Amino acid sequence: LLNMERFRWIPERMEGRYLFVNIPEFKLRAYDGDSALWEMRVIVGQELRSTVIFNGEISYLVFSPYWNIPSGILERDVLPAMRRDPAYLQKHNMEITGYRAKTPVIRQRPGSTNPLGKVKFMFPNVHDIYLHDSPAKNLFEKSERAFSSGCVRVADAGKLAGFLLEGQPGWSPEKIREAMDGDQQVSVNLDRKMPVFLVYFTA
Repeated sequence: LLNMERFRWIPERMEGRYLFVNIPEFKLRAYDGDSALWEMRVIVGQELRSTVIFNGEISYLVFSPYWNIPSGILERDVLPAMRRDPAYLQKHNMEITGYRAKTPVIRQRPGSTNPLGKVKFMFPNVHDIYLHDSPAKNLFEKSERAFSSGCVRVADAGKLAGFLLEGQPGWSPEKIREAMDGDQQVSVNLDRKMPVFLVYFTA
């Protein structure tokens, strides 16, 4: 009964391409109309930092992204680590970009250890949740994959980027790989926004 109610929250019919992330299944599926095109494993939020059920539209991609550390993670993890080790920022490829009420604003530079991986997929929303790559590929082999702080990590970011940029001039597979492997952040607006649904179906 609960799943039937949740199905009422999404459109009865969908046309064109869109993405479904089924949170308890740890899966992302790409659809065209009512036809499933492919699927991939994802990592979702931990129990205390769960992924929210909602929908939006992916409007742009960010290759080789900076990670702007959220205030919660900054307070819980980074600031205590900085107090224990004065060289923490340097060791983790991080930098202070300013201050907000005497609290440092910190970001991590693009690179192999960046938690966002090589590309993030943005659909602006009040929850500050988005899809992104991950350097921790071993976690995708686990059967239960609730390890994130709320965002959705995707197993094959290159495949998803290619799907979103398919047919967009100037974005061949080679160009996408070059942007993912770069050391400069690059933002790309999509010619066609991609609907994405974060859902919770157990049946």
